[in-house]
Amino acid sequence: MTSPAGAADFRPTHVVPQDGLPAWEVPDVSRPTAALDPFLPVQLLSRQGEWGEVLCSNGWSAWVDGRLLVAVPQPPPTGGRPLARSEDPRPLLARTADTLERYRRATDQLASGQVDAEAFRRGTRGLRAGVVIDGESVWIYDEANGRWLYGEGGRPATYAVVSGPGSAAGASPPGTSDPGGVADVETQEPGDTGHEPTLVVEGPEGGDR
Repeated sequence: MTSPAGAADFRPTHVVPQDGLPAWEVPDVSRPTAALDPFLPVQLLSRQGEWGEVLCSNGWSAWVDGRLLVAVPQPPPTGGRPLARSEDPRPLLARTADTLERYRRATDQLASGQVDAEAFRRGTRGLRAGVVIDGESVWIYDEANGRWLYGEGGRPATYAVVSGPGSAAGASPPGTSDPGGVADVETQEPGDTGHEPTLVVEGPEGGDR
């Protein structure tokens, strides 16, 4: 392995799969080096065919079978804003889980015919939630303050804001997308502007993590 000067700018793009990965000093199977641990975050630097050059958070780099790396979701942009400490994430996670459960119940009722589209629209009006979990890393949408938080097993920090100062927290124009790839689900009928859109977030690769 080598220790490149760019390690201070480490930003993981992938994680090592759950069984770990053999590694080599160069893209040559005759020059093996220490294997990479399962779920280790790495930054993919370059590719040569099936080979991938990866950088670890401690500054070490190595070559691996790039086809086996697991891509992680790209975080929302910071917009040049510094990270700030935040409160205990558990209450926010509980509110997010409650919002998702309310949306799930409303969807079940609509699918089973217990309610019509208008009742579904009223029941989901104003619901907003977002969370991406990737191992110890988590991105959580704080609806009350219109921001995304990011953490790695501890207290999360403000990572990005949805709108500029003075804007209503969490408000986004219908049909647009918030930072971080959170898609607005259009719930308006033509001429109906009396509510906020409902947001639904899927995990990486289209599924929850």
